Amino acid sequence: MQEILEQIIDYLKGIWIKRRYIIVATWIICPIGWYFVSQLPDVYKSTARVNVDTQSLLRPLLRGLTVETNPETQIRLMVGTLFSRPNLERIARMVDLDVRAKNTAEYDAIISQLKSSLKLSPQGRENIYAISYENQDPELAKNVVQATLTVFIENTLGESRSDSDEAQKFLNTQIKDYENRLVAAELRLTNFKQKYGDLLAINSGGFYANLSREKEELERAELLLEEAKTRLASAKAQLDGEKPVDTDLMNSRVQSNSSVSTSYDSRIEQIEQTLDEKLLRYTEMHPEVKELTRRLDELMGKRKQEIDEYYASISATDNDSGSSLSSAGRSPVFQELKIQASQYENEVASLTVRVANFKKRVAEIETKIHSLPEIDAELTALNRGYDITKKKYEELLSRKETAQLAQQADETTDKIQFRVIDPPRAPSKPSGPPRMFFFAAILILGVGAGVGMSLLMSQLNPVVTSSQQLSRATGIPVFGSISANENLGLIQWHRKKTIIFMASNLALILLLVAFVSYFTFPHVFQAPLRGVLG
Repeated sequence: MQEILEQIIDYLKGIWIKRRYIIVATWIICPIGWYFVSQLPDVYKSTARVNVDTQSLLRPLLRGLTVETNPETQIRLMVGTLFSRPNLERIARMVDLDVRAKNTAEYDAIISQLKSSLKLSPQGRENIYAISYENQDPELAKNVVQATLTVFIENTLGESRSDSDEAQKFLNTQIKDYENRLVAAELRLTNFKQKYGDLLAINSGGFYANLSREKEELERAELLLEEAKTRLASAKAQLDGEKPVDTDLMNSRVQSNSSVSTSYDSRIEQIEQTLDEKLLRYTEMHPEVKELTRRLDELMGKRKQEIDEYYASISATDNDSGSSLSSAGRSPVFQELKIQASQYENEVASLTVRVANFKKRVAEIETKIHSLPEIDAELTALNRGYDITKKKYEELLSRKETAQLAQQADETTDKIQFRVIDPPRAPSKPSGPPRMFFFAAILILGVGAGVGMSLLMSQLNPVVTSSQQLSRATGIPVFGSISANENLGLIQWHRKKTIIFMASNLALILLLVAFVSYFTFPHVFQAPLRGVLG
């Protein structure tokens, strides 16, 4: 450790002996460097601060009613893309920087300078952002900051409007598409039901259930027919035992259509029940309701036709009786028996038609046992496709209403509000360049270069400054030393060199003070100097 300290002391002594190189280096580097720093143009910095408020009162009120977006994410996106090429070009056009460029290279240089000089930095946790820009022209610096602030606000608000418009366009397109699909599905379903209406009516309550019900109706009708035939036979037997008397013939008429039973009554009742159930779920315009209504009207027409035929048969019977009988008439008992027999004949005929109809329907159902499952499966597929399309269509309509409500909320009040805390101003004092830092750095550089040169020269041309150094250099022990005589003038010579070194440093410091004062107190030094030179 002692040897290291002695080595360091020897280096310092060598530097001190060669201190004239410090004077040379400092006077070459420092004045020239300070002059160039003083000639650097002044830079003016304009700054604006803006607060981005995302705590809108409307936001919690509309929660669950509209599409919620995260304003924080939107702000981070706009902060990250503010200095993109399109935005920088827009800022350049707003402050007329683009007219200064004569070619593409100059225009690219302007955009690059804007990107490197513009700064956007967050301040604190309250969404406060500072926008700053440095330029030699204070008015231009202010205009650039103002343009950047305008682009930042308009882009943030415009992005929300653009997203809402795009969502509306997309939803309208999808709704139109699904509306066409829904119309096509309804048309396919209607055509299918019109094509297989009779089979679907049979299968409305289940194929085997309908078959079983039709067989039960057939058995019931056959039983009623047998009973009616028995009553008719009994009435004819009684009628044959009666004698005619001199009375007028009483014609029998069925006074009400509701009292006449037809072969279509059970089917009409079944379709009416099904129609009532469908009307509870659908409107009159639904394809199934339309098909059931058409089928009911068709059966009602057939029922009316059968009743008309029934009335016609009664009239024919009365006419035949009137032509064959004399005007003498018959007894009241005979007349009553005649009426009963006629009624029983009509009842037997009606039941005969009903039994034949039921047999025909049972046979039709049994013959279509293989085609009904396929038709039922196809109908199920059509209904499933229709239901899915309708559900999607209704969901899209609901989403459209939600999007419209969100857009109206955005147009009424902004979820993101901007409050300019400090508007940009044209600075009156330059903010740079940092000349004091440059002055100090150049001074340190000059002194460091001088010390380095002195050390280098002391090693290239060494001077022995102590007996220990001589002993280490030669390897021979030194037993004593003799001081120089004052008559040789060495002491005065070293004193003179020290004075010159101190004076040089003092003059250099005074020069540095002059440079610093010139820029620190511009009104004291720069204004009078400009007046003299001007």
